[in-house]
Amino acid sequence: MSAITPALSLILPANNEAAHIGRCLDAVLASDFPRNDAVQIIVVPNGCRDETADIARSFQMRAQVLGWQLDVIELEHGSKLAALNAADCAVKAPLCAYLDADVIVSRALLAEITDVLGGNKPAYASGAVRLSRAKSCFTRAYAQFYLQTPFMKQPAPGCGFFAMNSAGRARFGNWPAIISDDTFARLKFAPDERYEVNAGYDWPLVDGMKNLIRVRRRQNAGVHELNTKFPDLLRNDAKLRFAPSAVLKAVLRHPIGTLAYGIVSLTVKLTPSRTSTWERGR
Repeated sequence: MSAITPALSLILPANNEAAHIGRCLDAVLASDFPRNDAVQIIVVPNGCRDETADIARSFQMRAQVLGWQLDVIELEHGSKLAALNAADCAVKAPLCAYLDADVIVSRALLAEITDVLGGNKPAYASGAVRLSRAKSCFTRAYAQFYLQTPFMKQPAPGCGFFAMNSAGRARFGNWPAIISDDTFARLKFAPDERYEVNAGYDWPLVDGMKNLIRVRRRQNAGVHELNTKFPDLLRNDAKLRFAPSAVLKAVLRHPIGTLAYGIVSLTVKLTPSRTSTWERGR
């Protein structure tokens, strides 16, 4: 265990992520972080029926060699919000970052995040999102148009990775029981309190039309839930418009992507939702 007070605590909830967590931790531990600083990694396997926890523990010695600390907190039941709350209780650093187990960070990301959040004023930060190459042709087409939408064009959308300093984290207590924890965190900060660093990370969309529809329903349900339970957060929504000229440009540049995106959007709109609050997002 490192004797150095960590500069950053990285929280990684994981539910049956044996197929992904190894690559995720490999990338984290390959980060170009200042030599005299340390990172505390908190992996929270929750409700796992696979080797997620054992794989995470296998990285502890490698973390120790760096002077870092890697803690594994196992929870019996699957709940991302419970995992986040359990990890927050173990945080030792003044900065907290939250990472999905299927996300691959670039070498410079953690250091740039630490630099930008170093002030005393509440601040939120993320990196430049890069969509991982999907296996299915439908998802690859969908991604072409999705990248042109206002949500993806705004600074620091925080898909799969975001961070905040202690002054920002003090704006709320425990994570509430909601679907969209990442949107909740982002909207706790005004647009001028959110920062996107140059370093990026790879974030995957789900593969296939059926899965995209399922996740899109879940996203819509999450936004509706936030609007209902936390209407005051709407004041921090950037509310970027998809201008007609931008839509036309995206359609002309990516006609197949437009069709894929339209199929998903129309299906979600015309068919009833069966989304459960705790359904997996991938």
